[in-house]
Amino acid sequence: MTPAIPYGRTGRFLGAAVWAIALSACGTPPQKAVQPPAKPSLDALMAQAAQASSAGQKEQAVTAWKQAAAAYPADKTPWSNIAQARYDAGQYGEAIVNAQEVLVRDPNDRLANSIIAISGLRLSTRALADLSRQNNLSGSIRTESQDLAKLLRESLGEQVLVPPPAAAPAPARTNVAKGKKGKAKTDEGSSADPFGALK
Repeated sequence: MTPAIPYGRTGRFLGAAVWAIALSACGTPPQKAVQPPAKPSLDALMAQAAQASSAGQKEQAVTAWKQAAAAYPADKTPWSNIAQARYDAGQYGEAIVNAQEVLVRDPNDRLANSIIAISGLRLSTRALADLSRQNNLSGSIRTESQDLAKLLRESLGEQVLVPPPAAAPAPARTNVAKGKKGKAKTDEGSSADPFGALK
């Protein structure tokens, strides 16, 4: 036998509760989708970074450029600015990494190629100087360094990569004449133009 559902007070109460739940579900307004905050424009992020950079806050500028790079991954401008800032700070390894990000977006970018070349040379020069100071510049390292220096000379069209210091210029010839008080007087042209001897 199947139990009978009581229709007394309890049954009416349960029925009313089910209807109340069903009606309350229908009466709930639909939830609006949460809108993500609007993405700032590239120009706004670049202006923020430029303002920080001009105020001498280089790390804040780099942070803003990184935000711009994340928001606009196809644009090379933020990476170019980061590479230049790192190069100016003498952080040549980081400058190279960021310049390579520029080249991913524009393989013909001259600034990025220049930063990579010069930063690489500066890092190499430091490493070679350290090895030389430690007397470890020998064997294959020395040979490879000489080969690379030869390649650089040929690429630059120079006989010497680092020219020797210029000899001190000879003093300019002056006509010395004794004045009334025994002071030497020189020609006006020799003292007025310190670069006159270079012409």
